[in-house]
Amino acid sequence: KPAEQKHPKEPSSSQCMHLAVVACGDRLEETLIMLKSAVLFSNRRLCFHIFAEDSLKPEFEKKLKEWPSSYTKKFEYNIYPITFSVGNAQEWKKLFKPCAAQRLFLPVILKDVDSLLYVDTDVLFLRPIDDIWHILKEFNSTQLAAMAPEHEIPKIGWYSRFARHPYYGTTGVNSGVMLMNLTRIRNTQFKNSMVPSGLTWEEMLYPLYQKYKNYITWGDQDLLNIIFYFNPECLYVFPCQWNYRPDHCMYGSNCKGAEEEGVSILHGNRGVYHDDKQPTFKALYEVIRDFPFEDNLFQSLYYPLQSKFLDTVHTLCGRIPQVFLKQIEKTMKKVYENRVIVYLGANHRY
Repeated sequence: KPAEQKHPKEPSSSQCMHLAVVACGDRLEETLIMLKSAVLFSNRRLCFHIFAEDSLKPEFEKKLKEWPSSYTKKFEYNIYPITFSVGNAQEWKKLFKPCAAQRLFLPVILKDVDSLLYVDTDVLFLRPIDDIWHILKEFNSTQLAAMAPEHEIPKIGWYSRFARHPYYGTTGVNSGVMLMNLTRIRNTQFKNSMVPSGLTWEEMLYPLYQKYKNYITWGDQDLLNIIFYFNPECLYVFPCQWNYRPDHCMYGSNCKGAEEEGVSILHGNRGVYHDDKQPTFKALYEVIRDFPFEDNLFQSLYYPLQSKFLDTVHTLCGRIPQVFLKQIEKTMKKVYENRVIVYLGANHRY
């Protein structure tokens, strides 16, 4: 088992919701903003599993210690080095984005964790993690992971037009938000295109990569698509509002769930938090980044967001601000109500 940083004592798995992220290169700030969005809104305790290059470890520790105790008591974290249990570590490390393939090895490394939510560093939670965690209970007896479709419309989807390898469903799935029952993954024999009998998850990874490495574009996400192409009964597909990307609004609004319920999890892929191509995504990132922890959520988060959004109404994604605001407004109201009820309850006791 790799060396890890514990902070503080680990509770039993059933007590907390496990969240994993892999951070390499210049992804420190992005990862911290993602973790901040998780802590701001969640109800149950969180256990963060941060896989990071050695150079980032002291930075994570320093920054997380700076958060106020009213928030740090809501979570604990472990920091792990980047490790690959099978095949060539350098090859895995360079697959697609630096270290991204680490997520394929989570079931092997986190042997004591039953279930886990993995997210990319460029994800923001606009509602409690508790709500996506409940989806684990919706799995049937064969499902062991959940992801959202890569696209809603096959004729403009990437996989349906360009993929040179098998992929799940009609448009493939996106692995930026992935809910996993690790116990089931470890205990399953997976059908595959290499041997007639099933293979365990760990046995399958490297041969699968060797077989398809000349055909894959999006690295580990493509490997996951290949796995679930051969094992479709193992996948639960959740709707697009749980993994909302620029693709859902830059070609016209094509995520019905977000129009109805609002965005639940924002995924700012294509680097949109850091350029001016999608100002609505950037606005949300900056407002959560700049929010002073102890301040009033409406005053210091929601109102600045509304005013920033006014400047984006001329853009493709900015034309539908309610999609971005609906869920976050609902969540903040709940947080506020809970605090008022707790406060009143405490006062009534005396």
